[in-house]
Amino acid sequence: MSREQRIRVDEILRQPGPEGPRSVEEIRSGFRQLMARMIVPHGIRTAPTTLGGRPALRVEPAGGPGRGSDGGPGSGSGSGTILYFHGGGWVFGSPETALSLTGNLVARTGFGAYSPDYRLAPEHPFPAAIEDTLSAYRALLDRGEDPSAIAFAGDSAGGGLAVTTCLAARDAGLPMPAAVLAFSPGTDATRSGGSMDTKEGIDPVFTRAALEHTGAMYLAGADPRQPLLSPAVHADLTGLPPMLIQVGANEVLLDDSTRLAARAGAAGVDVILDVTADVPHVFQSFAGVLDEADEALDRAALFLRQRIRAEGAARTSAG
Repeated sequence: MSREQRIRVDEILRQPGPEGPRSVEEIRSGFRQLMARMIVPHGIRTAPTTLGGRPALRVEPAGGPGRGSDGGPGSGSGSGTILYFHGGGWVFGSPETALSLTGNLVARTGFGAYSPDYRLAPEHPFPAAIEDTLSAYRALLDRGEDPSAIAFAGDSAGGGLAVTTCLAARDAGLPMPAAVLAFSPGTDATRSGGSMDTKEGIDPVFTRAALEHTGAMYLAGADPRQPLLSPAVHADLTGLPPMLIQVGANEVLLDDSTRLAARAGAAGVDVILDVTADVPHVFQSFAGVLDEADEALDRAALFLRQRIRAEGAARTSAG
């Protein structure tokens, strides 16, 4: 774990931008440019598709699910599906901007993935994104995929969607997926976590003002004290599947993760809170550049392989 690597990542994220609030298109363009610098792993293949009535990106190992890029056996069982929700504050981002993350999970597990291009605010505010992610999950179930072989995953806003889509699915009477993997999830639209203030300036990505700027676009006047907007403080998490939450200690959103984990544990959810010191928001994006990113992705892939295998075995024996 290199101090020099962490310093370089911090410098990249602190590069000065325009003064004052940026337009939606400026925010979206800047994020595309940043994420285009991330390393997408070799040995995967992508294809556009549709899922639940929305465009989506299909990501697979180059040799097919469960196969390595050379056609040999991959590291996963080949029977899993990752439903990956990209980050971007519910305002920016796309399946393509998250490809370093989705691709690394696919390469490390051997599972295939779908990343839906859910609708974004301000054109489509809350609850449009959750409607789209829930529709994507319904589509997988409707085509006969076993929920015990599906894991929800996502980063930032998409990490929050991984949690709230589970809540929406539970409340709709749908079966739960095998697992939830959340990278630096946004889970508190009330912005009431103590880290919003204690990590201000330490966080090279976000400030309270920036989060409130894009958050207002997504809320569009909605009360943030709703379970689907602030699950870390207002949701009943009973019945959710095993959860791995990874977060950096330098984040203003740190308490979104710590309080979500505490609330999940209190509700009887099997939850792992994985905090890495001296790294920023969604540091896993820097795989291939930052040792901590590769190590965290290895832990995430192990979690997905274990949970999908365990859930599938449990349901088989029960049958």
